[in-house]
Amino acid sequence: MLKASKLSKSYKDIKALSEISLEVKKGELYGLLGPNGAGKSTCINILSSLIKPDSGEVFYDGKSLAKNQKHCRKILGVVPQEIALYEDLSAVENLVFWGKLYGKKGKVLNTKIDELLHMLGLYDRRKHKVKTYSGGMKRRINIAAALLHDPEIVFMDEPTVGIDPQSRNLIFEVIEELHTRGLTMIYTTHYMEEAERLCDRIGIIDEGKILSEGTLADLRKASSIKEEIHLQFSNPEKNELTTLTQKHQHNLILNEHELILSSNQSDVDLPVLIQDCLSSQLKIENINISNVNLESIFLELTGKSLRD
Repeated sequence: MLKASKLSKSYKDIKALSEISLEVKKGELYGLLGPNGAGKSTCINILSSLIKPDSGEVFYDGKSLAKNQKHCRKILGVVPQEIALYEDLSAVENLVFWGKLYGKKGKVLNTKIDELLHMLGLYDRRKHKVKTYSGGMKRRINIAAALLHDPEIVFMDEPTVGIDPQSRNLIFEVIEELHTRGLTMIYTTHYMEEAERLCDRIGIIDEGKILSEGTLADLRKASSIKEEIHLQFSNPEKNELTTLTQKHQHNLILNEHELILSSNQSDVDLPVLIQDCLSSQLKIENINISNVNLESIFLELTGKSLRD
């Protein structure tokens, strides 16, 4: 569907992108995860033809974006990070305006607008001016505008920044529904929980470079960070715990009434550890698994917090 090869972009002395390459398959929801200033928006702007790269190429279904801009733009939908609406127009008036720019009109356009307003929970407010909307409502209309022409691929650049939890959850549900329908999407975010929930594959980006890429399982596997299984006991005999730690040798740490096991496969190691505890007549009081998440993976790759 989409192939980008060695994209680079600089603004004076600032290197915004440095030879980024990525591929997105049809129907895939691909996430670009990184902090503010990592290069996410620059990447989206190049892929959607809003700006030109200094070097590199973009292809849609094998067709060069540079040589087929008019054709490629017809299949693209863009949800910008900034609100792109006219405050003194109603939601319907805004969508009619954007729809006509896409060449839509009449009953076809009106039907599509009604469908999107229902989907995004704004049909009852359709005739109200956008300036009366909350930030979350404006972002939902922003999304509707990008979907008016039934694009084949949609770019969503930080679509949930600065909005209320209700709007965020509704946007998630809409994105998941669009994904179920087979729409191809590229989604940028600096919230790891969004990437974990929504994306099929994730590219971790920082300082203009993609540092790692893959499914969440792939990223966890590639990381040197291990999961930790924490087992707490009620009044255990110290010699019983010592025997257990000796059996598992280097991977098991004894901390007072708690055992901590570093594991690459907690689903495999936990049942074995539980059985060993039962055999040693140790009464388990609590079990907690500390998973490897995107925050810890990002920290490992960059040496800094995702939200820096």
